[in-house]
Amino acid sequence: MRRVAVVGAGAAGSLTAVQLMRQADRLGRTVGIWLIDPAGRTGPGVAYGTSDPRHLLNVPAGRMSAFPDDPGHFLRWLTDRNPHTAPGDFVSRQVYGQYLSDIVERTAEACGHARLHRVRDEVVAVRKQGSGPVLRLAGGGELRVDAAVLALGSLAPAQDWAGAELRGSGHFVADPWAPGALEGPAEKGDVLLVGTGLTMVDLAAALARPDRVVHAVSRHGLLPQEHLPSPAPAAEAPLDLDGSRGLDALRRSVRRHLSATRRACGDWRPALDGLRPVTAALWQQLPAADRARFLDEDLRTWEVHRHRMAPATAATLRTLLASGLLRTGAGQVVGAVPVDGAMEVTLSDGTRLRVGAVVNCTGARTGPRGTMDPLVRCVLERGYGRTGPAGLGLDTAGDGRLVPAAGAPVLRLWTIGAARRGNLLETTAVPEIRAQAAEVAASLLDVLTDRRTPAPADRYGQRLSTSPEAAQLYDRALGRILAGSLGAEELLNQAVAVDPDFAVGHAALALLGHEPGGAGPTPPALTAARRAAAVRANDRERSLVAAVDACLTGTEERGKAALLGHIAGHPRDALAVSAAVPTVSFNGVTCGEEAWALVEGLSGTYGNDWWYLGQLAFVRQEQERWEEAETLASRALAAQPRAGHAVHARAHVYYETGEHRAGLAWLDEWLRRHGDGASQRPHISWHAALHELSLDNRPALLRRYRQELLPCKVSGGRLLVDSASLLWRARMTDSWNGDLPVTELLRAAPPHWLDAPATGFAALHSALALAAAGDLDALGQLRAHALAHHQAVFALVVAPLCDALSAVVREDWPQAVRRLGPLLALVARTGASKAQQEVVEETLLHALIAGGEYDRAARLLAARLDRRASPLDRRRLDAVHGRRAGWRAPAVMST
Repeated sequence: MRRVAVVGAGAAGSLTAVQLMRQADRLGRTVGIWLIDPAGRTGPGVAYGTSDPRHLLNVPAGRMSAFPDDPGHFLRWLTDRNPHTAPGDFVSRQVYGQYLSDIVERTAEACGHARLHRVRDEVVAVRKQGSGPVLRLAGGGELRVDAAVLALGSLAPAQDWAGAELRGSGHFVADPWAPGALEGPAEKGDVLLVGTGLTMVDLAAALARPDRVVHAVSRHGLLPQEHLPSPAPAAEAPLDLDGSRGLDALRRSVRRHLSATRRACGDWRPALDGLRPVTAALWQQLPAADRARFLDEDLRTWEVHRHRMAPATAATLRTLLASGLLRTGAGQVVGAVPVDGAMEVTLSDGTRLRVGAVVNCTGARTGPRGTMDPLVRCVLERGYGRTGPAGLGLDTAGDGRLVPAAGAPVLRLWTIGAARRGNLLETTAVPEIRAQAAEVAASLLDVLTDRRTPAPADRYGQRLSTSPEAAQLYDRALGRILAGSLGAEELLNQAVAVDPDFAVGHAALALLGHEPGGAGPTPPALTAARRAAAVRANDRERSLVAAVDACLTGTEERGKAALLGHIAGHPRDALAVSAAVPTVSFNGVTCGEEAWALVEGLSGTYGNDWWYLGQLAFVRQEQERWEEAETLASRALAAQPRAGHAVHARAHVYYETGEHRAGLAWLDEWLRRHGDGASQRPHISWHAALHELSLDNRPALLRRYRQELLPCKVSGGRLLVDSASLLWRARMTDSWNGDLPVTELLRAAPPHWLDAPATGFAALHSALALAAAGDLDALGQLRAHALAHHQAVFALVVAPLCDALSAVVREDWPQAVRRLGPLLALVARTGASKAQQEVVEETLLHALIAGGEYDRAARLLAARLDRRASPLDRRRLDAVHGRRAGWRAPAVMST
């Protein structure tokens, strides 16, 4: 029998226990569940333990089912007791607590395989023994289990704002929901509630009476908004919402969504409700600095609109405010002294209040550091868990499992609810908690299915719904994809032959078979992935298939949102991360600072993994942090000499720092030792050719092209990205004599790259290839395609580039210079690397020299030499100086 502990018997813990019992029974697995909490009741917890009937749910009854797969369950339970209950009613929290208690008891009675054990105690520490946790109880003794779920609810409210004198005065209520907390001082005289959220609203109704004034202050003084009596359905969130573009851009998009919904529906609430399914993904997409800004600048505004009052509660609040029995405002407590059996409190605006009690309504503590909870302290101190993003809660994987500190032992610990706030932001309401309870129970039972034969997983612990043989083939293929080695498709084809219902295997094949910038019918592998996901797949696998589907068949914006959303929930899905970041294997859905933020944000997830270090090295070289990039690449290559991203990053470092001879020697040695198995061999050869070009070694450049970059050596888009672009550079630098052999490249290149490229990156290289061929008609057609394209980069960069290259082909040098100059600052938007962007600068330099603008050419060459050493540029600068001197008019001789 497997043994599972659920620590905490409030709503989150009770729903987790119920899901564990139901799922274990459905699977026919014998599981013992120990539900541990010092409280005497199971279910209500703090949130639903109130006995005051005026304390209402802030969500309508029709949306409060305990089960994500049975949305009407709570409403049926209510109508069995009160047939007149309507879906839009806001019932008392006490009734909901009774509902939770009832479903725990009924589930325990109905399940034949699961056994529920109720332990009335507190867990104060945890340690590892074998593969499972051992829980130490406050009452003495220990409980050894195979896995545990920490359903601790919200951490106790913060008290930092209250000075020591106030906290020790006997007039301070630190936690108003603690049993008996409001007895005594809070019964005499006026009362000050610090905090103006939903806790204050409930307490104001409970504490108000004719002979006292209830004061309520908070830093902002904002009160929760109210629900409409008949709420409208949620408005679907727009597809262009994207946190990775930064907080300011996200704010503007959300405001547009709110305004559009208000115009359509007459109210903003449906728009905000529509954000609920995407809130976690948007939060996870935000850069770390913007998350901190959101918490500081926007959180309170978000909360008062997102967490609203029931209409009846709002009416009570308005009555109290109108009568003067409740007074609210903005302010902070700056001092408090005892006076005649009460407390005189000074607020930040100078107001002085004499009150019998000061009640802490500031809400739950947001971060676990400094908490008084001994179990949370123990988890952090022993490294079984770590603080979550933005300092909120505990860091968790997509299935709720705790992420340990670097180097700490992995323990079978999951968490649910408020503790996941750092990863999800919104995680305390029942609609979120019921889904988490189902997911955590499924994940935990999967892990405990068979301890001798664990479910197969990839190298990063992502469970694979397939046979061990197919999983092993897939993991070998993943290793080759991450390293940039050949043979991944063959291994994946073997995997899906072994198991035709292997959804992830088919999805990986679809990604690899999808030419960046491609078009056309749905790939057969994607069709197979869709079918397999419907047959047998877990939540992560279904999410991955959906993301791949969106990337391959949807708009660029839809594909990007789906893939980044999947990564946010499953950051250890390395295949998805690889597909999101531009590499030699994938076109990516991000570029520039957006890609940097994505990779940097995964540091805690991957640590010193060689593949990740290579990814980070490439980011660092793009940021021109050359030494860091070289250090990271060296560490990756020491662990895996074939690490493709590390090789790529080092190649860029050598080039950008002008270390051409050392770079060429290292690349040639790497190609000699590892190039035969590298899928990126043509691109690494292209990098070697750039060194030869910079060294002004024309014979070596021509030899490199003929040995490594002919169509018989290169395929797909690389024929244009590497081979054709190198030929164009050779022409622009006068390094190639005679006609360029570009026709054979164009015949072998993917037709859609030339006729209708789908990305700015593909279009850039198509334009260069067509210019190398001197095909003015095709350049005109590409220009027309660019002007009609929905992506802004086509009109901004590709169309004017076609005009500029057409001018170069016609040898209209003034027109070419006018067109090329402004493009230098814009070409990065195509997603090209700095080395690839440089081809536009080379073309401008060629036009300046050919057009006789020697002064401008000399300045550009001097700037390039300041950037890095280059014998080619030195020779050209000397030649330009010579031409400029020869151009000057000779002195007039006197007679």
